Amino acid sequence: MPKKLVDGNEAIVQGALRAGLGFYAGYPITPASEIMQGLSKSGIAFVNAEDEIASVSMVIGASLAGKKSMTATSGPGFSLMQEGIGLAHMMRVPVVIVNSQRVGPSTGMPTLAAQGDILQAYHGSHGDFVSIAFYPNSVEECYKYTIEAFNAAEEAKCPVYLLTDGMLSHLFESVDLDAVKISLKQRDLKPLGHGSRHFTGLLSKEGIPKTKDSIYYRQWYKSYKDELSNAADNYKFYEYIENNNSDTLVISYGILSRAVFEFKGEFALFRPIRIFPLLEEIKEISQKYKTIIVVEMNDSQYALLLEAFLKREIKKVPVLGGLVAIDELRKGLLNE
Repeated sequence: MPKKLVDGNEAIVQGALRAGLGFYAGYPITPASEIMQGLSKSGIAFVNAEDEIASVSMVIGASLAGKKSMTATSGPGFSLMQEGIGLAHMMRVPVVIVNSQRVGPSTGMPTLAAQGDILQAYHGSHGDFVSIAFYPNSVEECYKYTIEAFNAAEEAKCPVYLLTDGMLSHLFESVDLDAVKISLKQRDLKPLGHGSRHFTGLLSKEGIPKTKDSIYYRQWYKSYKDELSNAADNYKFYEYIENNNSDTLVISYGILSRAVFEFKGEFALFRPIRIFPLLEEIKEISQKYKTIIVVEMNDSQYALLLEAFLKREIKKVPVLGGLVAIDELRKGLLNE
């Protein structure tokens, strides 16, 4: 097939449809609105909901009814979805949630790209749970990892995030999406059949508030965590460029990594694509280097998590207010 000029949001639309998306609910928000615009013309079941709380609730219900389901939003809407996300974790419901990030908090700067929702993606809702999230850095990867997000959601039976940003969502590249090698995981949830069913976010054997045995919670959480962690292990996506002439490893992700990887002759480089759960491979690779630098479009949110994960100090290079010129990035990396 000939290549076509496609932006990140359209690639997400095509990836979702290729993965078997059957239901979409969402509320328009910059810079993710084109996703729902594209899906509204696709012929699948589609709802322009009244807000993001309704959207995430609808996709949970549609998934329980047997449809692969997705919603897309940006930071403000992602905040509103957190209660529903926790519900989907407790009920073990596979859904895909796209968050095209912009500068915040609150309304912030809707047209300026950022990576400011990393900590929220790691643990935005209350209680203990395991987040699975992918962060592509190209239009082709938007397509590929939308499909992998659906695969992971079906396997782990939980919400899975596809994180992008305003720059990647609106970036046009010439790609042949039909040539992208993919694998599809079909749904293995048992159909509910006819009649009504009652689902609750309450942790109880009977579904009513009477269980007070802490052992039951510990057993449930261990089973839940083990299953999600094992599923996530099948999606260890990352890019690593070794450099035996440098004692510095630079870590970046998403659209910003494309600028950082311009320095591949000067530093070792690591790009996590599955950013959550944190990749164990980072531990082994980082031991080879004296200095670790994390560059990200926020106030060092991922670096904060990595410091605890790796148990070592990390040099932080925050890029605030959108992308940065290569010369400015060099100054940050070299501490000039």
